[in-house]
Amino acid sequence: MDEIAQVTGFSSGVFRRRRERVLGELGHGAMLLPAAPLQFRAGDSEMRYRPDSELFYLTGFTEPGAALLLRGFADEARAILFVRPRDPAAELWAGPRLGPERAREWTGVDETRPISDLEKALPGLLGGSDRVFFRLGAHAAIEARVVEALREARLRGTKTGTGPRAVVDPGAILDEMRIRKEPEEIAVMREAAAISVAGFRAALSRVGPGVGEWEVEAAMEAEFRRRGALGPSFATIVGSGANACVLHYIENTRRMQDGELVLIDAGAEYRMYSGDITRTVPVGGRFTPEQRALHDVVDEARREAIAAVAPGVRTAEIHRRSVTAIVRGLCDLGVLSGSVGTLIEEGAHERWFPHRTSHWLGLNTHDVGDYARQGQPRLLKEGMVLTIEPGLYFPAAEESPFRGIGIRIEDDVLVTATGAEVLTGALAAGADGVEALMAGEDGHD
Repeated sequence: MDEIAQVTGFSSGVFRRRRERVLGELGHGAMLLPAAPLQFRAGDSEMRYRPDSELFYLTGFTEPGAALLLRGFADEARAILFVRPRDPAAELWAGPRLGPERAREWTGVDETRPISDLEKALPGLLGGSDRVFFRLGAHAAIEARVVEALREARLRGTKTGTGPRAVVDPGAILDEMRIRKEPEEIAVMREAAAISVAGFRAALSRVGPGVGEWEVEAAMEAEFRRRGALGPSFATIVGSGANACVLHYIENTRRMQDGELVLIDAGAEYRMYSGDITRTVPVGGRFTPEQRALHDVVDEARREAIAAVAPGVRTAEIHRRSVTAIVRGLCDLGVLSGSVGTLIEEGAHERWFPHRTSHWLGLNTHDVGDYARQGQPRLLKEGMVLTIEPGLYFPAAEESPFRGIGIRIEDDVLVTATGAEVLTGALAAGADGVEALMAGEDGHD
């Protein structure tokens, strides 16, 4: 295993092949991808660094203060990585740097330079391009250099007829590459899912009357780290009682009470890839009749949506199956009345089910990729990974036997050649399995 694989989980050949594919699609264009900037909390206290997903996808490089330039028009130096130089004084405080020489060996790019060279060199390096793929608004300092390079190229271009004339979002190329996972990515995502499941088992063992939401969060994230994850892939949600009706509740400051439900939405980030699971469980270990009835509706929607996942199925069909199960269930419970089809057309369910059933999953928790192409919902293809996460939320102020109950159930699903693989299927989701988990048993659906 080469050195880069020991750090990233991917061989250098994986990143090289991705760069070659991008270079082939750039034509006479260039692509510039800066590293994510450092983030600070309370003045000068650095937050833990999370590398830019696109830069990582093409290089495996994880240091701040870097930028990758790909030049589709060039005959040489087609992939140039700008990095921070070695600096013993700075490294004493923030840790070692690879530096240009080691970064070239490590990533296999054509050329590396100090990041300080970027400003002066960029106009010349872009001179042969007809457009620049760069994400506006993502990195102010480097964006200013791109704008200046465009200005200089325009001035020269009036005489030579060369130089970039447009800025294009890198997602025009990279999103379609990233939406279908390669075998190496799928292996890493399986591990991210497995770690996420382990975190949930640890967290559920802490759930009980009088326990703080924050204690459950701590148990979850400790297990993530214990198993080698970088940490949570997003802010962990532990919403007990009415907090479960707040879709992105992250304060986690309340003590849960007997007779309530607690909604837990969390996932581990492993080698830069995300897991994402939601389970809603009874604090006291057993569902009340009303809680179980509503939980069964949401779980049926989850099952129906997962059963629909297969190559060639349109993304909208996944949501349609989920919504149909939700509306049918709400009619059975007396919450809605009328024709299921008419109720769906009227959006009658949106009061309690206000979000979509799925999102893409990968290097980002809400990963890149369009959900529609040319005005039509896109077709699922082998290698795509998406969540299935229906939910129902009845605010505490609502006059209903289900008031104050919020339920969401979420799994991570891989589209296979013949159907679907539930990456998080080891964690029970149905009511019986959830109660078994809460009793300390290995619950199964």
